[in-house]
Amino acid sequence: SPTNTMASLRKFSLCLTALAVLFLIAGGAKKKTGAKKDVAVKLEGKVKQLMDWSYRKPVINLNGDRFREYVKSAPRNYSVIVMFTALQQQRQCQVCRQAKEEYDIVANSWRSSGDYSSRIFFTMVDFDEGPDVFQAMKLNSAPLFMHFPATGKRQAYDTMDLQRIGFGAEAIAKFVQDRTSVAIRVFRPPNYTVPILILLALGAIGLLAYFSRVDLSFLHNTANWGYVALCIIFAMSSGQMWNQIRGPPFLHRNPQTGATGYIHSSSQYQFIAESYIIMALHGAITFGWILLVETAPASRGSAKKTAAIAGLVLVVGVFSLLLYIFRSKYPGYPYRFLL
Repeated sequence: SPTNTMASLRKFSLCLTALAVLFLIAGGAKKKTGAKKDVAVKLEGKVKQLMDWSYRKPVINLNGDRFREYVKSAPRNYSVIVMFTALQQQRQCQVCRQAKEEYDIVANSWRSSGDYSSRIFFTMVDFDEGPDVFQAMKLNSAPLFMHFPATGKRQAYDTMDLQRIGFGAEAIAKFVQDRTSVAIRVFRPPNYTVPILILLALGAIGLLAYFSRVDLSFLHNTANWGYVALCIIFAMSSGQMWNQIRGPPFLHRNPQTGATGYIHSSSQYQFIAESYIIMALHGAITFGWILLVETAPASRGSAKKTAAIAGLVLVVGVFSLLLYIFRSKYPGYPYRFLL
């Protein structure tokens, strides 16, 4: 009958619709599976390539294309530390070269570590090899260290604060641990400077003993030991130990203006030249006090009066200059003297 025929047609239409829906679902699932497989293959290729480069050289050099492919583009299940620098000779960036040495120490320590894996890679972008990267990241200074996390967006704290903590290898390793939870034990190459200096000092003492016919009376001279003590005090009070630990640059030359800076503006940092300046100023104050102490009690002669006045000028003038430098590094310091 016509009624049965219509019912059969409706059932047949429903069956066809159900089959079409099933085919569409199966096709979509297949496409998703294929897309996931493609992503996994691409990620595996990127990690394999980065590991290969890392085995050859702990710090991977990146140009614009490599930066966009391996740092900015997905997929990525690894963190990347990028050093933005300018190492070419014409850039005259002494700080960049010194920061690169510390960065190499951290990268080498990570590669030689027993925990070495593909969790993190150390890379570098030089301005002359990737100016487009500097432009895209809106960078106008170097060096700079940034962390690009494996997941999520990069935050403000993913940029290392060089003004506050410096760029020593230990500081870089601490920054990496804070951002990635990867602890890197820093292994510095052996430094033979101190043993050589000790051997030279012992050799000099031996020569003095030989030429003085084994007369060691100079060792009992309190003035000699006083000079040695003053040298040690000047070195320690000027920050030489901090220089050995942090490894700051000798000075800073602004790549844009060409101006040379010898004293750092931050209270948390200093240049090597700055420590020498402070050492010289401490020595000048000490010499001024010596002049005052030795000549003031019996300053009847004109020469002694002149020496006493010179000592007073040294103490007052140099102390004022020290306070001025201190206030420039600590803007909130309330005290001053002459300057």
